Amino acid sequence: MKDNLPRYTLRIPQILLDKLAYVAEYEGRTKNREIEWIIRRRIAEFEKVHGKIETDGSKDSLTP
Repeated sequence: MKDNLPRYTLRIPQILLDKLAYVAEYEGRTKNREIEWIIRRRIAEFEKVHGKIETDGSKDSLTP
């Protein structure tokens, strides 16, 4: 199944990756979905303080 999502390589210390895997499994998510959830939550926090970030892809909702 091919998707049109962009790819991004993340370099991260092994201990953080291991802990991320633990948290993701506990929450019933993949590591990728856990990272996406964390990013969405952080962006929502930022926008709450600084206002909505407008991008070409702003039509997509980022609600965590």
